[in-house]
Amino acid sequence: MTVVTTTEREAVRHRAPDPAPGWRPGATEALAVLLVLVVLLRPWITDALSAPGLATWTTVFVSVVTQAVPFLVFGVVLSAVIAVYVPPSFFARALPKRPALAVPVASAAGVVLPGCECASVPVAAALVRRGVTPAAALAFLLAAPAINPIVLTATAVAFPGNPEMVVARFLASLLAACAMGWLWLRLGRTDWMRPPRRPSFEGQSRLAAFWGSVRHDTVHAGGFLVIGAMAAATINVVVPASWIRTVADNEPLAILVLAVLAVLLSICSEADAFVAASLSEFSLTSRLVFLVVGPMIDLKLFAMQAGTFGRGFALRFAPATFTVAVLTAVAVGMVLL
Repeated sequence: MTVVTTTEREAVRHRAPDPAPGWRPGATEALAVLLVLVVLLRPWITDALSAPGLATWTTVFVSVVTQAVPFLVFGVVLSAVIAVYVPPSFFARALPKRPALAVPVASAAGVVLPGCECASVPVAAALVRRGVTPAAALAFLLAAPAINPIVLTATAVAFPGNPEMVVARFLASLLAACAMGWLWLRLGRTDWMRPPRRPSFEGQSRLAAFWGSVRHDTVHAGGFLVIGAMAAATINVVVPASWIRTVADNEPLAILVLAVLAVLLSICSEADAFVAASLSEFSLTSRLVFLVVGPMIDLKLFAMQAGTFGRGFALRFAPATFTVAVLTAVAVGMVLL
């Protein structure tokens, strides 16, 4: 039994009362202030939004996000299905035991994912969490956005007079993905990749765990998608279109420009073929580079990779992917185009 002394009773009796909790503004108050400011500043806001540069920025930003969000949602749903409903033993049976053979198998598996690069990031993260060798998961991440049926069909529609572009895009993207997987297998280090994390859903039903996983990945990946889309929209406004037309006649420079342009524009792989087809001043090989580089590394994809696997990983993986994609596309283009 605890004994309370007279001194302790006196200390409790004379202790100063706890101060009353102070008022702190919350989300509701902040929203109310924001709405008042919008009403008061409406004339200035209207003038700013009517500026041509800002209108272009808004159009590009909304376009990138609108194109990407459906496939992002598809990717996180598929990621949740893999995390909750697919047993880890499935991947052990589906992929070869040797990592060097698992890389091309995982790359070829990208054919079955009808989505863009936004969808492949959360799926690749789910594969890593399920114990798939990172080299195979990364090869899948790079191949899936460029060799799935939707993208290849869009490429055929965009280049009706050049069916060889479909074959060239498929081969160059598949080879680049395999090369990056093998390169990571050879030179990659475990401490370069931060394991993708998600909250634990142990003890919950499968349905609750599924929806919890979907909510987590949508908010997490969606935030980085918005950052990447903002950067892409800014580049579209800042870089003059006349610069691009000037270098079209210089093949090496044209290849480099279109490769960089693919990174900066951050167009989803379902739509990039139509953009490439519109660049009629450029050769087929340089446009193939545009189609191979874009789905593998662009601004929004870099942001999502950094958010999922860590900034250190993205800073190493992105330049290597860019180089391999350009070299592979040029080599395939010289043979087929």
